[in-house]
Amino acid sequence: MTKEIEERLISVRERIARTGRNPDDIVIVAVTKGFGADTCRAAVDSGLRVLGENRVHEAKLKMDAVPDAEWHLIGHLQTNKVRQAAGRFALIHSVDSVRLAAELARHDPTQAVLLEVNVAREAQKHGVDPDKAMDALTEVSRLLQLSGLMAMGPTDGDPAPAFKELSHLRDGAEQRLGKRLPVLSMGMSGDFEEAVEAGSTMLRLGQALFGPRPS
Repeated sequence: MTKEIEERLISVRERIARTGRNPDDIVIVAVTKGFGADTCRAAVDSGLRVLGENRVHEAKLKMDAVPDAEWHLIGHLQTNKVRQAAGRFALIHSVDSVRLAAELARHDPTQAVLLEVNVAREAQKHGVDPDKAMDALTEVSRLLQLSGLMAMGPTDGDPAPAFKELSHLRDGAEQRLGKRLPVLSMGMSGDFEEAVEAGSTMLRLGQALFGPRPS
């Protein structure tokens, strides 16, 4: 399994390089949702140090088995799961409201987070409305350790405009807050090249590294 993951990782890095970006400048979050601890261990052995999970409960089980990985929460976080999540993850990508940020801050104001923005403008996706993102960024930055922005690309069509919008939002937010927001978490297995071209610094990749998720 480790050899297969290594080969897929080489392919991903080559595709990043063909965009003109340096693969070493981009963090790959290996999305292990649905895969067992053996796959998580193989990922780490392949050089993937950052693992991402969608659900707090599933992550906690794997954290105990693979304690030497850096764990990120990338899925939607419900307020009733905040107590379990706060302080457990190196980075929470999916803060999608000031209310959620305030709840996290009650438990751990040092938690590093990203503000999720719905640049795809799709009702089924989570995230702050892009038109309200600046105000939300200001509030979240007062509550938690805000490290940057996260978004999902659109379900259909060219993802480049949405990714470029998130990049522009980040640039504007840095000016408004007077601090660097180094993380742009955008790009998944189906659209990561467009995300890299738009300035992504962090990719969330599952199938591109592990193949189809087990049913």
